[in-house]
Parts: sequence; structure tokens; C-alpha cells
Amino acid sequence: MEKVLRFVEEHLDEALQGLRELCRFPTVSAEGRAIEETAQYLAYRLEDLGFQASIVPKPGEGNPVVWAYQEGSSPRTLLFYNHYDVQPVDPLQEWATDPFDVVVRAGRIYGRGVSDNKGNIVARLLAIRAWREVEGGLPCGVKFCIEGDEEIGSPYMEEWVHSHRDLLEADACLWEGGGVSWDGRPYLALGVKGLLYVELSVRTLARDAHSSWGTVLPNAAWRLVWALASLKAPDERVLIPGFYDDVRPPTAEEEAAVASLPPEEEDTLKAYGCQRFLGDLKGHQVWRRHIFEPTATIDGLLSGYVGPGPKTVLPAQALAKMDFRLVPDQDPKDVLENLKRHLAAQGFTDVEVTALAQEHPARTPIDHPFVALVRQILREVYGKEPAMVPSMAGTGPLYPFVKGLALPVADIGIGYPDSRIHAPNENVRIEDFLQGAKAVARLMGALGSY
Repeated sequence: MEKVLRFVEEHLDEALQGLRELCRFPTVSAEGRAIEETAQYLAYRLEDLGFQASIVPKPGEGNPVVWAYQEGSSPRTLLFYNHYDVQPVDPLQEWATDPFDVVVRAGRIYGRGVSDNKGNIVARLLAIRAWREVEGGLPCGVKFCIEGDEEIGSPYMEEWVHSHRDLLEADACLWEGGGVSWDGRPYLALGVKGLLYVELSVRTLARDAHSSWGTVLPNAAWRLVWALASLKAPDERVLIPGFYDDVRPPTAEEEAAVASLPPEEEDTLKAYGCQRFLGDLKGHQVWRRHIFEPTATIDGLLSGYVGPGPKTVLPAQALAKMDFRLVPDQDPKDVLENLKRHLAAQGFTDVEVTALAQEHPARTPIDHPFVALVRQILREVYGKEPAMVPSMAGTGPLYPFVKGLALPVADIGIGYPDSRIHAPNENVRIEDFLQGAKAVARLMGALGSY
């Protein structure tokens, strides 16, 4: 094992060069950019490492999945889920360097995708290469499922997984990638929140009017603002009837895990330039709400004139984008129907609701044997007790893997709290990249002899 880990260290620079090559593809799924080229590049990289690799289409207009498999010396198989698409780079002017040209500066690697999620792919490839070069093969079978739609809600992924169960058979799954806390403790996350992403739109006039007509003509912006205000109270409680009915209470083990998470309030507030948390939350109550409670978030608003200087206008139409982050056992379809019924009951039948993305929440039990195995590996690599996170606050297509394939899923990776994923100057620290690759190498070895 030590020779494998030494290989990881000695070939770090080559891996970073591979990361630079992968990140040069501007694989922005929201804009449909570089999808085919990136998928082909990854298939080539995997074949070069001895994998049988295929680019498998998704139904409808979904971006393809890169699937790969390589046998190991044991009958155990580890499935890696990753995604090759990235978020848009806007606002471009806030990047210190070209987002698609990876640079290393002061011990950090900067570029779009270096953390979410191309860097995690490359760290895993480094661990695989180390086993092949040192031992002549892998200690366990390895499969990759690398999709190209994660950043736009993974459309058709649940259907794709159901249709390709044979390709995804495994003993356990390592999810796309987590990281470490501010004080360097590795996070071990076991689930994700679900998602309902909607667009709310309203039109009150055939065209914009002079704002003097605000006396007698309806204003689309006000109409939408009032509709939005009916969805959530100032205390952050969602007002949609039935919204909380199916929320599964956390288990005693999950509550204990959250209570033991490292206190990060001060660092988090500082990172976001904020003075306090909502509701003046403090201590583990911050973590508890962040992990166990659902959300209703306005992601964007568009109406009227927002350019320089004044323009007295009465907007004819208004649009808002919203997401609801859901916890087990909330169903995005039920939330969508409850949202529509609520708006109608409040008199907003003119507000059109369009669902843009839906994903179910999912969670692996803390007491699963695979979780214990990953936990022990993280202790060995980082020399610290892992921070157990029952569910990430974000979303991914975990549900078909946990429920459909009945796989235990754990999430570990190369990020840290200031990786700035989805934001300008996305980055990872080189030390975290290295430790993440070592953790994967150790886990493969442990699963092979399990």
C-alpha cells in the first residue's frame, strides 16, 4: 500500500497536467458547450488506463454518460459516480485568470471544474493509475458513471440508471466528491437533498406602459412579488400547505452526527461577508437546519428596466426562478402540485408555473458497513476523525442509485469550504487533491480485501 501512495505523491504533477487538459474543455451544460468533446476525451483517458469505456446516450435531449469498467483481483466492485459538466463562469470579470486555463498559485489550483467535478475525476484516475503501475492491476473492480447533465439537474438520469442496471452493478458507490472542513477534518457525506426547480411568470399587459398608468393598469412586477411573498414568511417558514407533511425526522444517530460536526459559523460568515445567520442561529443549530430542513429560494428575478439611469416604465411581464431543496421523504412532484394549488388558492391563477428540474432526496444509513469502512480509511489518511454529514445541503441524482440499485453511497473528495464551486475563482488546494487521491487508493485496497 505504501508503494501505491508513494506513486500518487511522485506523479502529482502529471495528474495536475491531466487536470489542466480536462478543464480546458468549456463543458458548460447550461450552454450546451463542449459536451461531445469532453465525453470523448474522458473515454480515451479511461481506455488508456485499461478500462472498457463507452459513451452511452441518455433518453431525449440528455447529454451522454461515459461508462467504464475494469476488473480487479477481488470479486468486489466499486462504482464511481462523477459528472463532466460544469457551471457557467459568469460573472467573467470577477475571475483573476482564464476560468478554462488551470493555473497553480500559492498552493492552490484555479479553474472552472477543478473542484466540481473534474478535479475529483482526475484524483480518482491518479489513484487507479498508481495501483496499475505498482501492482499490475486493481485490487477491486472499478466502474465509472460520468454524466454530462448534473449541473442542469440531471434530466433523464433516473430513467437512464433504471435502463442500465446491468452496467452499474456494484457493491458500493463513491459519489462525486466532498472535501474537508475549515480545520482539516474530512467530511463523509451520505446523502443529498432533493430538488424542485421552477420558473414563475406572469403577464399583465400586451406591452410595457408608461409608469404613470400605475394608477389603473396592473404591474406584472408587483403581481409576481405578491405571489412570491405568499410562499414564505419572514421567519423562513414555507407557507405552502402540506410542504412539511412528508419530512422524515432524523434518526438519533443522524442527530448525534450533526451535533458532533465542527463549529464553522465564524469562518462561514467571514467567507460570505455576512454578520449573522438567519434567525440568529448559533452552534450546531446552524448545521441542523442546513442539513435537515428544506428550503424555498428565489434564484433570480427579471422584470422592467434595470439599466443605467431612470426609465419610468410599468412592466408588462415578470419572471422568477426558484428552487426548493427537499429532504427525505419529500417528493418534488407533490411539492409542485401543492405550489400550484397554493397560488391558485391565493388568487394567483395568472402566475404560470413551469417545472425545470426535479430530483428526489436520498440518504444512506450511517450504520451501513460500507460507511464504517470509508470512515476508517479517512481516519488513516487524514489522521482525524471524519465529520459525518447525513445529507449534503446540495442536490445530485443519488436517488436511483440508493433506491433503484440498492447501493450504499458515500461522498468524499478534494474540496474545502473556500473552493468557491459555482462561483468565480473556483479552486482546490494541492494538499487536498493529494489527500483525496490517497483516500481513494486506500479505499480501493480495503474494498478489495474486505
